[in-house]
Amino acid sequence: MWIPLLLEFQGSILGVEVDLPTKSYVTQLIGEQESKGIGKIARPEDGGFLKPHIFTLTIPQIDGGTNISIKLRWSQKLSYNAGRFSLTVPFCFPEYVTPAIKKISKKEKIELNVNSSVANGILCKAASHPLKEIRRHEGKFSFLYEAEIFKWSNTDFRFSYSVSSGNIFGGILLQSLYDYDQRDMFCIYLFPGSEKNRKVFKKEVVFVVDISESMQGRPLESTKSAISAALSKLSPEDSFNIIAFSNEAFQFSTSMELASKDAIERASAWISTKYTVGGSTNLFIPLRKAADMLSNTCDSIPMIFLVTDGSVKDERNICHWMQKRLTNQGVLSPSIHTFGIGSFCNHYFLRMLAMIGRGEYDAAFDLDSIEVQMNKLFSKGLSTVLTNITIDAFDDREEIEVYSSRIPDLSLESPLTIYGRYQGSFPDNLKVTGILGDLSSFTMDLKIQRAKDIPLDSVLARRQIDLLTAQAWFSENKRFEEEVAKLSIQTCNISEYTRMTLLEKNKMLKTLKHFGAWKKKGDPHIVVESELPEMILLQRLSVGFGDLIATAENIRPGSQEPELPEVAKIFIKTTSNYFGGICNRCCCMGCSRCCSKMNNQCATTLTQLCTALACIGCLHCCSQSCCPNQDD
Repeated sequence: MWIPLLLEFQGSILGVEVDLPTKSYVTQLIGEQESKGIGKIARPEDGGFLKPHIFTLTIPQIDGGTNISIKLRWSQKLSYNAGRFSLTVPFCFPEYVTPAIKKISKKEKIELNVNSSVANGILCKAASHPLKEIRRHEGKFSFLYEAEIFKWSNTDFRFSYSVSSGNIFGGILLQSLYDYDQRDMFCIYLFPGSEKNRKVFKKEVVFVVDISESMQGRPLESTKSAISAALSKLSPEDSFNIIAFSNEAFQFSTSMELASKDAIERASAWISTKYTVGGSTNLFIPLRKAADMLSNTCDSIPMIFLVTDGSVKDERNICHWMQKRLTNQGVLSPSIHTFGIGSFCNHYFLRMLAMIGRGEYDAAFDLDSIEVQMNKLFSKGLSTVLTNITIDAFDDREEIEVYSSRIPDLSLESPLTIYGRYQGSFPDNLKVTGILGDLSSFTMDLKIQRAKDIPLDSVLARRQIDLLTAQAWFSENKRFEEEVAKLSIQTCNISEYTRMTLLEKNKMLKTLKHFGAWKKKGDPHIVVESELPEMILLQRLSVGFGDLIATAENIRPGSQEPELPEVAKIFIKTTSNYFGGICNRCCCMGCSRCCSKMNNQCATTLTQLCTALACIGCLHCCSQSCCPNQDD
């Protein structure tokens, strides 16, 4: 039986459970050292990521007529656009899932909980299914959809809502924890507000683009299109430049150019003529040139956008150099936004560089998503409305640890979250300050709220693991690695320092005599699990720390993907429009063979959203099905 899971916007797999009459299977994360003692290793096609957004797991041959219970758990970020949060959950089943023999009534059920942490101003905008509001209290909302149907759903579940406020606003969430860290957690959130005429900064922008031979084809063409689109969004008072690099750097202009219509047309024509160049990748030279160009900025916000698909040897030195330079440059040092393409670049280096530069990091592991994701990153950076953000309580307080070394800028395109751990009592009053787009000062007091119903540790786990891993790589500190491993196992999130295993447990049918009891009526048997489950080690699921050899050999992203089984190709073809926004997604034939007979629990989705953190706290899809006989 082949189980596929299509992960939505920046989703993360948390676990799979499969229950059969005679066996059960469950995924579990273990430490790297512990995994070395496992003898049985799964083949690549038996479990892992077919594509960056498609996770699969193979369960051995199952007899026809077997009842199967499947539980999938994952988390994902909410998408945010124009002040609106949106959620999409795959809930579309193909026609051949419904038995053709006769019409059988089935039940479809969706439960949705929204915990906004904002008492007022929540507006529900749209939903794909007729949701009924069943509860509402101080920023908490519960919805229910339930229907008797004859055909399984052919529509994905979609829900969107907005937080109504014209001005920048925010707050603080605190959570008491009892875990390995022995410290409590805080999260500060800032929303840009919905004011359409809010002034964004005058900008000086340098695009630093990798044109090494490995970028040939779709990676470079998508990058060119995204840069042309970004240039068209600049105002005439903005200035820009473009640096293309491989083993040497090529500049569009020797100095910054005002974003006039003529300059943008010349730049678009220049970048369109750039082709990939062989040789090694030298990243330090173009980054230094970009920083030099922006060193004399006075009345605008400088920013660098870096796009690459490869790794370089001096990545830690680049981070140290940039950290020192930005510190010496002071208040108007450039923000650095980074974008990684494919799996050969070191995504933790790019994340660390963005963290040092108060910028954003994003990536595309699939060729189809490059332009879409890059457009989002460019739009986010170019719509900055608040910069040089500081929190007064963070100054000289050893009992408070902030996971991001520098606070990123606030953009019209995305809320901002700042989180970490604290010991003892948290300050009663916090004040956030920054600089607005008109260069005036911004000050706001933040209200503290106890996160009683929001599991901050679970909701923030994915981002926390990624940031700590970047710090572990940069500092080469084993303490960070151990902390990531503990957090990964505790929250079931994949990491670089843990491995996913599949536990196979056999069940045995025993009479109640074995347990000193006997029933006069009914079935005198009981199913118990064997004591020692078999542990199977899945292939490594994390992204790694880049590939210097692949970069040196100019291997293109995605060119070395293994040959996929036929059933996987069908599923990927079915989901090929995923990044284009066409959501006609459904199970493939291979999956439907083991779920074409389903009971009422199959179409049950439970979703919990947290607005302040722009993330789904937890999402569970529970299904029970019957594997049909071969002649069905």
